[in-house]
Amino acid sequence: MAANGTGLPMARKPLAKIVTDDKQGNGMCHDDSAKGVKAQTIDELHFLQKKRSAPTTPLEGNQGAFASLPDDERRRQQLQSISASLASLTRGTGPKVVRGDPAAKSSQAVEHVAHRHHHHVEAPAISVSDDSSLKFTHVLYNLSPAELYEQAVKYEKGSFITSSGALATLSGAKTGRSPRDKRVVMDDTTQNELWWGRGSPNIEMDEHTFLVNRERAVDYLNSLDKVFVNDQFLNWDPQNRIKVRIVSARAYHSLFMHNMCIRPTDEELENFGTPDFTIYNAGQFPCNRYTHYMTSSTSIDLNLARKEMVILGTQYAGEMKKGLFSVMHYLMPKRQILSLHSGCNMGIDGDVALFFGLSGTGKTTLSTDHNRYLIGDDEHCWSDYGVSNIEGGCYAKCIDLSREKEPDIWNAIKFGTVLENVVFDEHIREVEYGDKSVTENTRAAYPIEYIPNAKLPCIGPHPKNVILLACDAFGVLPPVSKLNLAQTMYHFISGYTALVAGTEDGIKEPTATFSACFGAAFIMLHPTKYAAMLAEKMQKHGATGWLVNTGWSGGSYGSGNRIKLAYTRKIIDAIHSGSLLNATYEKIDVFGLEIPTEIEGVPSEILRPENTWGDKKAYKNTLLKLGCLFKNNFETFTNYKIGKDTKLTQEILAAGPNF
Repeated sequence: MAANGTGLPMARKPLAKIVTDDKQGNGMCHDDSAKGVKAQTIDELHFLQKKRSAPTTPLEGNQGAFASLPDDERRRQQLQSISASLASLTRGTGPKVVRGDPAAKSSQAVEHVAHRHHHHVEAPAISVSDDSSLKFTHVLYNLSPAELYEQAVKYEKGSFITSSGALATLSGAKTGRSPRDKRVVMDDTTQNELWWGRGSPNIEMDEHTFLVNRERAVDYLNSLDKVFVNDQFLNWDPQNRIKVRIVSARAYHSLFMHNMCIRPTDEELENFGTPDFTIYNAGQFPCNRYTHYMTSSTSIDLNLARKEMVILGTQYAGEMKKGLFSVMHYLMPKRQILSLHSGCNMGIDGDVALFFGLSGTGKTTLSTDHNRYLIGDDEHCWSDYGVSNIEGGCYAKCIDLSREKEPDIWNAIKFGTVLENVVFDEHIREVEYGDKSVTENTRAAYPIEYIPNAKLPCIGPHPKNVILLACDAFGVLPPVSKLNLAQTMYHFISGYTALVAGTEDGIKEPTATFSACFGAAFIMLHPTKYAAMLAEKMQKHGATGWLVNTGWSGGSYGSGNRIKLAYTRKIIDAIHSGSLLNATYEKIDVFGLEIPTEIEGVPSEILRPENTWGDKKAYKNTLLKLGCLFKNNFETFTNYKIGKDTKLTQEILAAGPNF
């Protein structure tokens, strides 16, 4: 207190008088500065905090079987559909389901008062013969990223929010796909339609074994207090989109598929109806190793007749993405639509390019071009209407990611993005992208609209150029070659690149890798069927095929040099602009490829590989060695008949190495 002249403290000023507003005549004091809340309890206050999302676009005409139904009836039928998806085949009925988090008991109590809450709508009771009749299965239906963050951080160990806002999570013991544990039901139809045997990714199982695994997965999911259900779409082409339902036990899996599939509008979700395909992801629960056809505790099973996929014994989310890609590789060709494992971009004039390439070839780098629109980075369809992205998101590798090398991917890692198996600082939560402590296969899954130059909707006209990328560590393939249709089919079926492998004594040498159609692990039909469709569409729409080597020049790995990315970009630019079509070409030996004699911005001497080798004999021997590897790989496909005779097969064979 301040002192007056006497040294004694000054008296305080009196407090402002509390005004009593006795309008109601009860003598009660209250604050008139704001109106009271419309709630009688804290629970009701929390309920009022969350407002139901309103539809963003008006309904036009009849949007489906549910369009004319009242809201309550529509939601009841949605829940019946989900219950049917979770039905046990032995009991013949599904569980009793309600929408909402079982932990939110207070919200459920409020609902009976407010009659507004959209997460808790009870399905009609279904009589069953065991303990499942005594419980409800709570369905967390198409939750938003924010809601899924809350579920993951609260209930899933190993889930954290990173400094960029992305959700970091762990996929458990499996940090990659398990192709040897993938099974496809062989029945009377698929036995004749699918590619089986040597070189095929399709390993058979019978219907009974699938149903055993399905029952195991469904029983596990029904034993949980809650499951996550995503109803979404595949394929941006509205004429050929597929409705998919994903039932899973983890928020991580639900958010991953929210990002990777096409997200429906509120109206599309209200009228979703019965899905075309369903995934049962019970990856936290193992399969029974004593079950026929099982070789481990992991099993990923496809039943094309039942339109179902079962996942047991692996929590790696990529199994769902690639499992659905396999389904599209089966369904789309039946509609005369070519499914492709490729990147795709479009110039400002509408010229579309497809990029095929295995890991390390530069497919992502070259298809992501700031001067062009990104249609998609991985999975596409080519129909009579043009190209369309199958997915609604991107699944990018994160190992050694930097802002300088991949600014678009770096900036896409923000709120809503799933980061798989990354390592981060425990205090500031900053991700260490170079850290391989968990796995080298660290990944980011994010919606495609997180890329600034993404084309939405993700569709485009017919491709003008088809670019096959190979990282040739043998150093004998030219930086670029123009392909005729037969050569395009040959190299498309081969799906070649070369990896650098270490030997026991420390000497490193190239190892050839072949993956049919640049995605053998996912195709369902024989590779020549996809190749024939590709050639037919290229011929019909005037597309040109190109083979681009992003690997070595002047020698093999260890003696030559990697072709500079700047040169490869100049080559790709010349393809896009059409100037490379008007170049002068000459043919090289063995592979019979046509190579340009000149490209602006690229040293002419590197365009012909032989010119860059000091040891011409070594070049010739290495060229013949690679030619032999191509021939040996192609033996798998030589006896397959395309069409009524072997004419097309012979044309493809003639387009390969000749010596």
